[in-house]
Amino acid sequence: MVILVQATVLTIGLDGRNEILKELPIRLIVKQSGVEAARSLKIEEIDSVISTWDLNDMKDGRFLRCLRAAKPEVSTIALVRAGDRAQEIAARCLGVSAVLTDESDDEFFRETVANVLGLKGHVSIEAICR
Repeated sequence: MVILVQATVLTIGLDGRNEILKELPIRLIVKQSGVEAARSLKIEEIDSVISTWDLNDMKDGRFLRCLRAAKPEVSTIALVRAGDRAQEIAARCLGVSAVLTDESDDEFFRETVANVLGLKGHVSIEAICR
């Protein structure tokens, strides 16, 4: 089976959540720090960014704030701490495409990413096997 990549997605600080996205027809670029991610944005053609709000090297949404200011056309998904209304409000005020909490279940996470990328018609392998 041939799967055509429909988008390049940069993820920052997601740890194990990247595995959830493997079923989607996307190319994943995985980084752990804001500095590494900024380098990737300079050399790669990125369609979407998924980032944790607080990165080890860039706290309080600094990476997402800089990204939205420099590249507002790139769709972004912010992953905020569950129950932290201040983080959620700040992320929504930035105008990100979606805000998810770190407690979002895997299927909802994958579905939200697919919707932001315009991949609503994508059928997961998991769904076919059921």
